[in-house]
Amino acid sequence: MKIVLVGNVCIPALKYGAIERIICWLGKELSKMGHEVTYLVSEGSYGHYGKIIVRDEKRTLESQIPVDADVVHFHYPINNYTDKPHIVTIHGNSSSSRPFSINSVFVSNDHATRYGATAYVYNGIDAEEYGKPNFSYKRSYFHFLGKAAWRTKNVRGAIDVAVAAKETLFVLGGTRLNIKMGFRFTFNPNVKFRGMVGGEEKNNLIARSKGMIFPVRWHEPFGIAMMESLYLGCPIFGTPYGALPELIVPEVGHLSSSCSALADAVREVETFNRKSCYEYVCDNFLSKKMALDYLEKYKQVIEGQALNKAIPVLQEINTPKFLPWTN
Repeated sequence: MKIVLVGNVCIPALKYGAIERIICWLGKELSKMGHEVTYLVSEGSYGHYGKIIVRDEKRTLESQIPVDADVVHFHYPINNYTDKPHIVTIHGNSSSSRPFSINSVFVSNDHATRYGATAYVYNGIDAEEYGKPNFSYKRSYFHFLGKAAWRTKNVRGAIDVAVAAKETLFVLGGTRLNIKMGFRFTFNPNVKFRGMVGGEEKNNLIARSKGMIFPVRWHEPFGIAMMESLYLGCPIFGTPYGALPELIVPEVGHLSSSCSALADAVREVETFNRKSCYEYVCDNFLSKKMALDYLEKYKQVIEGQALNKAIPVLQEINTPKFLPWTN
């Protein structure tokens, strides 16, 4: 099959970049399966698993997509493309009532349901980027992983949980002084800020963590950071919002919207089996499974089937910006 992956991003991601990594991992797996992959992405992109075409914003999409493509896979919302069979992965959340393509694919069941849709494919991580985890490492802290500047990610809540549990917290994805979204400065010396980290540095920090504290205050569509952490042996301590209840089963984590309840669970971190966390990801959330699931969607649209029964539209417009979080 000749597959075109289209994104308005530059690949690969050097540090943070969820969509960029998904596009790369998906193309890599499809190539390994014998499919011909072409990336239509932003200037500066490079890769080894398919041909790279740099997007020219002055030209139409139709003129830049190879004429012999069997299917086109967009990784951003688009409604007006009709040239070839295609699907559209919706990676994030929307706050408007604009309709999405009938062939939209969401990244979790909860994510799809919130738009009145049924088509979803879980994201999957590339195990080769993380290696075989070492469960014998001494683990002396917990970690938060995500864009700490985003208030919906609730790094403040993660800090409060760690402090209540009398644990050290490493913040991966933020700085002690943040002025991008209002002045925020964290005084606590037991909270270590490591900035935007990636590659081996990030993997090594996670591999020596007791667990991930992730008390998001929005409906998380999926959460690649959780799968990275579980793969490296870290149970998840988060909130019951978005996809978290369907992804974080009791064997690999604990969910609560209460700071004190999460702190209690954090104190019991050694009751979780680190190898089980790793195996859970291997069984359900690797990039090969993601690619196989997308291949099924490709076949459906090539055969002329719509992926959803109705046009996806956000079902509840006036949801709170920040979901509940209590002490």
